[in-house]
Amino acid sequence: MRSKDQKIFNLISHTVMIFMTVMAVLPFVLVFLSSVTEENTLVLNGYSFFPEKFSLYAYEYIVMKGKKIFRAYAVTLFVTVVGTSINVMISAMLAYPLSLKDLPGKRIFTFYVVFTLLFNGGLVPTYLMYTSAFNVKNTIFALIVPNLLMHTMNVLLMRTYYSTSIPTELFEASEIDGASQFKIFGSIILPLGKPIAVTMALFSGLSYWNDWTNGLYYLTGYNGEKLYSIQNFLNKVVTDIQYLNSSQVGSNSDILAKLPTVSVRMAIAFVAMIPILMLFPFLQKYFSKGIAMGAVKG
Repeated sequence: MRSKDQKIFNLISHTVMIFMTVMAVLPFVLVFLSSVTEENTLVLNGYSFFPEKFSLYAYEYIVMKGKKIFRAYAVTLFVTVVGTSINVMISAMLAYPLSLKDLPGKRIFTFYVVFTLLFNGGLVPTYLMYTSAFNVKNTIFALIVPNLLMHTMNVLLMRTYYSTSIPTELFEASEIDGASQFKIFGSIILPLGKPIAVTMALFSGLSYWNDWTNGLYYLTGYNGEKLYSIQNFLNKVVTDIQYLNSSQVGSNSDILAKLPTVSVRMAIAFVAMIPILMLFPFLQKYFSKGIAMGAVKG
């Protein structure tokens, strides 16, 4: 009976997991199929897994913007890599001392970190601070520094991981051997904290990759457009198409009338998702916790 019950349980578990996996994959499939659906069909019939007419015109339109979209991709990759690296390093360096039990003034520092998670100065003061004090407007730092360079939640998650998953005996043994805090951080915290660091890097990377508000606020004019990330560029493409289709010029031009609006949005979304979809499987193995388990015997 136990063997039979176990088989039934496994069957139900596998069925549920397969269903959840399919439900997670279907939105991506729908986005792709919508991007290759003929514009009029998409407008009349809506999104469908079985489109009546196929068309690659949305991708052809994106290819026409090839040089600009390549530059936007390059900007996004640079911002994501640099911003994520700095974000993880700063978060780890702040989370480590907060995880120590004997840190002087620990409650004060923890309160300060949590306070910034709950309250902020508001959009207008933040904008004035970054544009007037830090002068990030129309620079590459506008996509790196504001709101994304360090996230309080990442610090708290890393602090919890360090204090619960890394044995304190390792710290004590290192201090007895005369290791400095920087030596402990580099030799123990960073190697054993790799799972949480990679997880936080993925979260931060997604935030940088999907961010478009910083470009909207801090990048203006021709100089600002040259620094557009992929999200800002694609948003501009959609805005331009909507303007042309609704303008007097667009209604009198056969070429402009053919511009895809709905399908190009789907094509843009799919193009923006490809790098993340390709990167995620390589980082998934680091999500498992407990890499430090067994580091200290006895």
